[in-house]
Amino acid sequence: MNLTELYNNLYTKSIDNIRNGSNKIDRLIDDKNDKRRGLTVLIRPNDNIQEAIARFQQGLMVIDEEQYYQPRPDMHVTVLSIISCDDGFNLGQIETSKYIRLFEQSARNIMDIGLYFQGISASPEAVMIQGFPLNEGLERFRDQLRDNFKAAALRQTIDARYRLTTAHITAVRFREQIKAPQKFAERLEDYRDVDFGSFKPKEIELVYNDWYQKRHIVKTLHKISLK
Repeated sequence: MNLTELYNNLYTKSIDNIRNGSNKIDRLIDDKNDKRRGLTVLIRPNDNIQEAIARFQQGLMVIDEEQYYQPRPDMHVTVLSIISCDDGFNLGQIETSKYIRLFEQSARNIMDIGLYFQGISASPEAVMIQGFPLNEGLERFRDQLRDNFKAAALRQTIDARYRLTTAHITAVRFREQIKAPQKFAERLEDYRDVDFGSFKPKEIELVYNDWYQKRHIVKTLHKISLK
């Protein structure tokens, strides 16, 4: 299944729930006692793409401002989850220098990464900007990370839940039932194929993070600049 089919399937399965107001609610977004933490390699979109996503969010806020709209500093593409968010995980349980070393090693021969973002998809609990690779750079880097970390005697949960193939950016999470679900769904339909832009990342980050990549919780462990 290619990415377009995957995004289409997700959208088709979720839009009726959104339209009917039976969306799933994430009750941990505002929970200060949420201790789920993990280790992630990620890319942050450039200013132009962030701005395009923010305009999309503003159009939804007019309909329902109570949902969780991913702040611009928190927007990201997950390259790979090295350690999936787990309740109670903290940096004291691992040797971060070894993870940084493998992160650097995996990026040593990285080719250009290019991404473009067009249209939106949805899950029962979120709305996502559809991301697509412009070349093989992202997948090659993911495979290099997989090979190096799985070969090392380090704690990791790569692909434990599912094999990551998308390059989406989560824009909205549902923290409560949608106020005007029909209007909300219609606005999503309006953005189904909108062009959000393309870019080549200038850097990649290894971060210690919570489930939502909230800036005040995330700790950047290392950055690698891309030429």
